[in-house]
Amino acid sequence: MAKRQKPKTRIATTRRRVAAPRSRLPSKSVDTLDLARCEQFLLHEARLLDEAKFDDWLALFTDDAWYWVPSEPNQGNPHDTVSLMYDDRRLLETRVRRLASPRMYSQEPRSRTSRMVGNVSIEDSEGRSVTVRSKFLMIEYRREVQRLFAGTAFHRLVQLGGAVRIAWKRVDLVNCDAPMDGLTQPF
Repeated sequence: MAKRQKPKTRIATTRRRVAAPRSRLPSKSVDTLDLARCEQFLLHEARLLDEAKFDDWLALFTDDAWYWVPSEPNQGNPHDTVSLMYDDRRLLETRVRRLASPRMYSQEPRSRTSRMVGNVSIEDSEGRSVTVRSKFLMIEYRREVQRLFAGTAFHRLVQLGGAVRIAWKRVDLVNCDAPMDGLTQPF
């Protein structure tokens, strides 16, 4: 008689799904700086400024960012002539600290502002950064005086770690070459 063979025991194997490496996954729309995402970012920036959340506004800028408001129409360079504002990141931090100070006479009482942003378009796109052009209107009210500012803003937006940041911002006021009282509020 032949020996009866023992049945082979099967080792149970469970297959786990392994996620594909990120490089193989299709890029999500959140990763792209499309027009809708850029417009939402600009509206968010305007809201932070209107609500006087200046520290949060400052956090939108990269470490090497600059902010420029020319004093002449079509001014090509902030170093050719005086500007209404020309701040690197360090000066932006100083501006925000001054705006937060209760001793800032030029903001006593505090300005109330309302901003509108529209006509947003992407002017240039390169990798994870875009230059966005928009029209804006800002109303500032303080000491029973209402001032109106309007113009074109250019933002260089970049993606850093999934978040959108401002690499630079240029604000061309319609009346940039007109006499103006002190400007303290960012545009």
